[in-house]
Amino acid sequence: MSPEKNTPSDLSRSGPLELLSVPGLSVNLRHSGALLQLEAGGILKGAFGPILKKINERLREEKPALVEEGRIVPSAWLPPIPGPAFKRLLFAEMQLTVGKSVPETVSIELTRQNATRLPAEERKGELDTGSIKRVIDEALDLGALIITFTENDPLLREEVFELIEYVDKNRAIVNSSTWGTDFTETTAKRLKDTGLHALMVGIYSTDPKKHDAARNSEGAYERAVSAIKKALDAGLMVAMSTHASPANIHELQELYALATELGVHEFSVWEAMPKNGKEPRLSDEDRKAILKLYRDVNSGPEGPRMFANTYFEGRMLGAMEGRRWLHVTAEGFVKPGPYPPFSFGNVREESLKEGWQKIRTCPYFQRQNFIAPMQDPAFLELVDRIPDGAKLPYDFEKINRG
Repeated sequence: MSPEKNTPSDLSRSGPLELLSVPGLSVNLRHSGALLQLEAGGILKGAFGPILKKINERLREEKPALVEEGRIVPSAWLPPIPGPAFKRLLFAEMQLTVGKSVPETVSIELTRQNATRLPAEERKGELDTGSIKRVIDEALDLGALIITFTENDPLLREEVFELIEYVDKNRAIVNSSTWGTDFTETTAKRLKDTGLHALMVGIYSTDPKKHDAARNSEGAYERAVSAIKKALDAGLMVAMSTHASPANIHELQELYALATELGVHEFSVWEAMPKNGKEPRLSDEDRKAILKLYRDVNSGPEGPRMFANTYFEGRMLGAMEGRRWLHVTAEGFVKPGPYPPFSFGNVREESLKEGWQKIRTCPYFQRQNFIAPMQDPAFLELVDRIPDGAKLPYDFEKINRG
């Protein structure tokens, strides 16, 4: 990477910057020519070394999503360096080295609405705003440093701007996804003003008809593209996201070309998850294709950065759901992530911490893994034990008892 694309000018002029100092561990940010790197000291240095090495490799080998005066944003899915949320990431990773699991990312569903706004009577059962704020507070107290509003179209929830603003930006960054439904210039400006870290806009095919079919909504493609353009015009960081499946794996190059044409900051590729063990899953060859594109894109200076959970979870940190990731549905069910169809309690009845503890006592989530649960045959065996016609998410304790 060139100095202009890798190092903010005021960081390159400064000396080592202390990012974290706790008993047994200190982490400094140091610049070396055009590169930034993290250096650790203290008796926990050895235990913390592997994750620090991986972070430094990414800083050295890959272009960032965004460079601004005084900070680098490695990815739309990571906090800026330096910054208070990144300091919390380092602290969370330190806790992981001593055996304490932290839900670094907490994703929250705000509404069932997606392509259209639903009347209030059809939204009964959604958590009220006060309950969502309580979930946010509890998530931050658990150590979360990324709060993501996701699933359906969170921006159709009237209180979304209030909720984004509510998150303490000294503790966490805030992301939100959108279908682009009713997305206006005013929406984009309000998201910018409330301190949104990044906006995620999903596009599943460069063919508008295929995208519309995936969304089951005519005109969805044009609305998504329009939302991207309006968000960029407002100065927001934007990631164009897609789900890679056996059906569209051949389109990833074309989708990246579209992301480049639109000028987004990041092309975000997530593995599409089957609903059960009978549905098709990505093959090892599919993952090799994703990783090749990931390496090719991020090693070159042109075009947006690429995020791929195939690398992030498969090579860098291991599977996130139930280990570094916690999810809350619009109805308040606590899950390891958006995809596993199991609940581990409900925030209407108990704290988020209790739900997290239930997940962490589950033997499956205590084991390290480098494949997402819904891609893992061992986990899908548990999914296939859910009775036909059962309401989802299914109480995991019933599987345990079975």
